[in-house]
Amino acid sequence: MSDSLATIPLSAIRVFEAAARLKSFTRAAEELGVTQAAVSWQVKALERRLDQALFQRLPREVVLTPAGERLARAAGEAVNLLRAALDDLTETGEGVLAVTTMQTLATQWLAPRIGAFQVAHPKLAVRLEASSRLVDLIHENLDVAVRGGYGDWPGIEAHYLFPSEQTPLCTPQMRESLGGLERPEDLLAAPRIGSPDEWATWFHFAGVATPGPSAPPRLMADTQTLEVASALAGQGVALGSPILFQTEIAAGRLVRPFKATMPLGGGYWLAYPKDRRRSAKIVAFRDWLLACVADLPE
Repeated sequence: MSDSLATIPLSAIRVFEAAARLKSFTRAAEELGVTQAAVSWQVKALERRLDQALFQRLPREVVLTPAGERLARAAGEAVNLLRAALDDLTETGEGVLAVTTMQTLATQWLAPRIGAFQVAHPKLAVRLEASSRLVDLIHENLDVAVRGGYGDWPGIEAHYLFPSEQTPLCTPQMRESLGGLERPEDLLAAPRIGSPDEWATWFHFAGVATPGPSAPPRLMADTQTLEVASALAGQGVALGSPILFQTEIAAGRLVRPFKATMPLGGGYWLAYPKDRRRSAKIVAFRDWLLACVADLPE
């Protein structure tokens, strides 16, 4: 039985994969450092060898045919596997670990701990990107993510870290000024920071019937970090993660008046491409991070 790969240059597959992924011959040429004409010629040569069209050429774009979509899926997986294997064999980028995570998790939980990882691995520098977007770990130049969700991302290996939940947080002085906050109902008259919808959900989980529309919040921000910072400044009561703000709670700068928490769905996860699970730097970070989580207070 003949080997079909023996008749097709791997360079043509690489060009096709880039054009299919980027949906553009021009962008594929820019990524590969060749001309647009060279990309077009390689794709046409591949189509002639396969005796079928892989793209529909439209006036302003190219669209994969059903045959092209089938080949694109296989080509993308193959190129990613080859890239990961070559990186691991040649230790390309092994001196830098690129981590992406959310702003609050980066500021409150990961950044204060990352120094311990760097002390344990002095030859490995860490590049930390804080972003709210869901990064494509398979195609972007990042190694691992610490993100929220359910851990069910295609092609990604995920390790559960801790729950994603919120509870009211405030300073001890604010609690005293509000009469000690003995019952969850006491927060109905408190100056609250954060989304009214999130507060309504928390009251529901705490078993409190809300009386309908209430005064607007003192502040609504894009991140828990900013909202809890306002609470730390004595501006009111904010919803925040008892895990992410555990340091402030342990130091007495914040108090957690009630045990009731509001689950946000899913949890926080360590995630990385399945085909890179043997990368030495990813293994080192995974083992260190899971050890950190194991030491979290109950």
